[in-house]
Amino acid sequence: MTDFLIWYENYQEVDPLVKAGLAHLWFVTIHPFDDGNGRIARAIGDMALARADQSKQRFYSLSAQIQKERKDYYELLEKTQKGNLDATEWLSWFLSCLLRALQEADQVLTGVLVKANFWRQWAGIPLNERQIKMLNRMLDGFDGKLTNQKWASIGKCSSDTALRDINDLIARGVLRRTETAGRSTSYVLNSNTDN
Repeated sequence: MTDFLIWYENYQEVDPLVKAGLAHLWFVTIHPFDDGNGRIARAIGDMALARADQSKQRFYSLSAQIQKERKDYYELLEKTQKGNLDATEWLSWFLSCLLRALQEADQVLTGVLVKANFWRQWAGIPLNERQIKMLNRMLDGFDGKLTNQKWASIGKCSSDTALRDINDLIARGVLRRTETAGRSTSYVLNSNTDN
């Protein structure tokens, strides 16, 4: 452990991302405690990544990504530890896992920004609770097509009330009808909004 801590704190010649992966692997391989070594190893890796980012704020979580991929994580740890300690395959997986964590964070942040911009754009328009609920559902990635019947079902209102809500949003430019008509009429957020 003393050698590990000296290396972790003082050795700067290795790329910081590689250092995070190696620190994680080496700590969990040393296994200094009866319990909690994996959690501490993830914390050490996260600390190394925070140092590499040179920022107190991080919008991704490698620990959460490892938790999602824990089956591969444990298999690769065991393979690396029982082999000749060549860390190449481990580092490849670790860096790929980091990339997936960053990509997921990017998707989440993009969604948050789209939603925030949408609500900022329409902040001055009075909306009822059903309209707010349905617009949020649409912004969160509504599954399938939004029809009058789905609006009524989700909004717990009559078809007539749902149609009034929808027509109000169309008149304000928030929603638009898709090309289909009749009973198949569906609605989408108006991407050409300039209010």
